[in-house]
Amino acid sequence: MSPVILSFCMLSLLVAVSKTSADEAAGDHCPLASHKMGKIGGVIDYGSRVGKEMKVAMEMAAEDFARSSCSKQLVLQIEDSSGDSARDAFFSLTLSAPVSFENNGVNASYRIAAAVELVDSNQVQALIGTMSAQDTGHLSKIDKNIKYLPIISLTSPAITPPSIAHQLPHFFQFSDHITFHIQCLAAIVGHFKWRKVTVIYESKNGFSAYSGILTLLSDTLKTVNTEIEHHSTFPPMSSLSNPGAFIEQELIDMRRRSNRVFVVVMSSLKMAVLLFSKAKRLGMMEKGYVWIVTDEIASLLNSVDSSVVDNMQGVIGFRTEFARTSKPFKRFRSRFRSKYRSEYPEEEEYCNPSIFALRAYDATWAIAQTMKNSTGKSSSKDLSKGISSRIFRGVSGVIRFKNNVLWQLPWFQIINVVGNSYREMAVWSPESGFSKTLEKRNDVNSSSSFEEWGPVYWPGGKGSVPRGWVISEKDKPFKIGIPSMGAFREFVHVSFDQANNKTCATGFSIKVFEATLKRLPYDFPYEFVPFNGPYDEMVKQVYNKELDGAVGDFSIEPGRFRYAEFSQPYIDSRLVMIVTTKSVKKITWMLKTFTKKLWLLIVAMHMFIGCLVWILERGSNTEFEGIGGMIWFSVTVIFYAHGQSLRNSLSRVVVAPWLFVILVVTACFTADLSSRMTVSRLEPSILDIDTLLKTNASAGCNANSFVGQYLTNVLHFKPENIRRFYSESDYLEAFETGYIKAAFFVEPHAKVFLGKYCNHFTQAKSTFPLGGFGYVFAKDSPLVFDMSEAILKVVESGEMRQLERILSSPNCSSDALRDNSSLDLEPFTGLFILSGSISAFGFLVAILRMGRNLQILSCIQRVLTKRRILRWASIHFSKENSTIPKTKDQVQTSTSVELELTNFAH
Repeated sequence: MSPVILSFCMLSLLVAVSKTSADEAAGDHCPLASHKMGKIGGVIDYGSRVGKEMKVAMEMAAEDFARSSCSKQLVLQIEDSSGDSARDAFFSLTLSAPVSFENNGVNASYRIAAAVELVDSNQVQALIGTMSAQDTGHLSKIDKNIKYLPIISLTSPAITPPSIAHQLPHFFQFSDHITFHIQCLAAIVGHFKWRKVTVIYESKNGFSAYSGILTLLSDTLKTVNTEIEHHSTFPPMSSLSNPGAFIEQELIDMRRRSNRVFVVVMSSLKMAVLLFSKAKRLGMMEKGYVWIVTDEIASLLNSVDSSVVDNMQGVIGFRTEFARTSKPFKRFRSRFRSKYRSEYPEEEEYCNPSIFALRAYDATWAIAQTMKNSTGKSSSKDLSKGISSRIFRGVSGVIRFKNNVLWQLPWFQIINVVGNSYREMAVWSPESGFSKTLEKRNDVNSSSSFEEWGPVYWPGGKGSVPRGWVISEKDKPFKIGIPSMGAFREFVHVSFDQANNKTCATGFSIKVFEATLKRLPYDFPYEFVPFNGPYDEMVKQVYNKELDGAVGDFSIEPGRFRYAEFSQPYIDSRLVMIVTTKSVKKITWMLKTFTKKLWLLIVAMHMFIGCLVWILERGSNTEFEGIGGMIWFSVTVIFYAHGQSLRNSLSRVVVAPWLFVILVVTACFTADLSSRMTVSRLEPSILDIDTLLKTNASAGCNANSFVGQYLTNVLHFKPENIRRFYSESDYLEAFETGYIKAAFFVEPHAKVFLGKYCNHFTQAKSTFPLGGFGYVFAKDSPLVFDMSEAILKVVESGEMRQLERILSSPNCSSDALRDNSSLDLEPFTGLFILSGSISAFGFLVAILRMGRNLQILSCIQRVLTKRRILRWASIHFSKENSTIPKTKDQVQTSTSVELELTNFAH
């Protein structure tokens, strides 16, 4: 190669390397842009962690877009909504525009003023920032041109009041709507079955202005049987002179209440850090407490130091889920960390990007991409149309707007703060509910409960799910009403201890209540309050909160559920009718010993067996030929068999079990008949309620119970025929004088009454199911669940059976309570089945024997011949025929059959 050529090659290589180095230094490999890009404005809070992340991300997006599109004309102008320029703009705006900002607060007013400054002074074509729908609504009133300016709101969660949504056609909410946040929150609360929560929120971003948020939260929680017991509104931290003192006092007030489930929504990170610091100092991060945080806090846990995480041990939260393992996110995170460290070196250790940084980056990129794709100078309407019609793929995922809100449904990751970080437990979506991971969201085998994937670390450490409430200082002691004038003292008996100056209560209901309290996992201070009046009035006292509960023999019935809730029944109950008894000694007809069904079955079986034995014995005993012989043999079959005159072995097999049945039935008949003739029997004077209604007789009931209304409304008694009494002695006098013919008691009361007076009263056949006895508590009281669980423990332990002995009485003899009904078929069912089966078999054999001379027998014999058992059949028939005397015709027939069988055999 010549030196000239070599020199030329070396020069070309140096030029190429120099050009490449120059291009890399410039950051791109493209010529100067030939078209002009627009301006994008940003309104964020530089003083907040979210604002810092958004600022860095938006600047990254502008740099990346300029590098990728070969353009240096994209201008990004960001205003600090809490800085001096925003304040100056606010004051100048209030002097020139007659607009009131009182409802939005100072911070919102600064945001609006900063946005106006960007639009009017800097001529931006689109806005990005933390402006809410309320802010934008006020902004459009100040400047009509702003009404059509594309605005992408990064406020999370998205809140759009219905009255404002249609007024802002170019307002885009790049965040999940608050409805989904509230649904996820309700799903967590409902999973652990907490019945009451306390809501804590910061009045920012229009939360207090849109009063429907609290209503939406309350309605959603009601779908999981939960209600908001108390809500506490914290003003913005910047408006408080001493935020720590304010938060501490609020927490002290909440600690005095019984509820222990706290939900922090719509809160800034600054407020949450101070809140949990004060909560830990006040002992509100210990065992028994529950804390739940929403996306605004949970998404920033990577951005706080270890002291903040230490104060939040056991907190449950949910954050927006995205592809954290994707390559675009990993590249973005690496560059974000580098840039964030350079701008905020004091936060170098905690510089991981959150979902808010990703969305700020994607929003800036989406607007810039729309501007680039627009031909010529694009108007605000063109930009809005381009944003709403395009699908963007960013680091936060697929971005698509429908009706100016995110089109895709969100996924929230459920986390649990443990140790120096947090544990990822599950993901949740509005469509699928809980699932284990985002990858298994469509797995049919995926569990619907995130608790199954490991124990939850609660405040105070691992353990069972906190109950969510305790007995607070305000609840001591509980006022428990008891009936002082109950009809039966065996259930509740009230007395006054003058020595100790206190009310004493005893009885079955009180003993069960005391046993139940021992099963509660906490102390239950209470005092009994005697109540002299109807039970329904005592239930209403609980409804009016004059009583915290009521203990006694309260029947659980539907009408009372309007005013209170009941525990699990501690004893079952029915409505029974009690009447006087009448003595029965004389036996006119012995037939009453058995029921008609049993008599008919005995006669039918006897005749059937008699006829069957007659068929089997007819060839051996000529005296029983004809219909008359059959009838006589059927009548005398037992005596005939007893005299051992039966010659056929099959007849003996049929008759033997029937003889045993007759023996047993005869013994029972003799025993029952002897009892009826010697022992005085008691029968109800009135058999059932129909008889009582037909005779228009009067009935008595407890004056303090619901039974009177039940008799009138359900059983259709005339009101004038119902007599009400206050004590059991009143019933005795009323029965003696004929004032009433029957009395209606709930079953536990009836057992006590009959235990004392069983020689004179008995229970009629009419009974009506009821709900049992239970304890009364206020509606939505958490005591209902705990007491019900404790009652079941008392029942399972066997203690309830021992306590029921209080209601028993030794005064009743077993003879007086004996049943007067006749003997039915049930005791003899097995015997009749046995005898009937054997008789049926004998009948089948008899039919086969009768048909052996017919052509059917020949067919059977041909089949048997093929089975090689004809020889056995031939021998069997020949032996049997030899033992039975035959007529001349029979001998000929038998001989022909034997010859035929022999021929077949050979």
